[in-house]
Amino acid sequence: MRVKNTETLPNEQNNDAVQEICSLLAEITDEVLIRDFFECLFTQAELKDFANRWHLVKELEAGTTQRLIAKKYNMSLCNITRGSRELKKEDSAFKRVLAILHAREHQDD
Repeated sequence: MRVKNTETLPNEQNNDAVQEICSLLAEITDEVLIRDFFECLFTQAELKDFANRWHLVKELEAGTTQRLIAKKYNMSLCNITRGSRELKKEDSAFKRVLAILHAREHQDD
């Protein structure tokens, strides 16, 4: 890896690591392996937070109020507002992933 500036090294390293993980996950078709990997990589508290962030995206899309989501998942309104802003973006990754989820759900019908 080429280092341009030592001040940017931590961000560069983090970005490289995230990109590497995303690339690997895109190749893995074994859901159990992905789950096992997540359980090795994250603590139980981090997994709970990870899951709750996904819950909040689905709840927002379903029209659930932010206050109800905060109460239901014991989350801060800041996190929920951030999720709401991301969901409203024109080319939102949340929207694209939710579309994949909905397409999968309709395949099961």
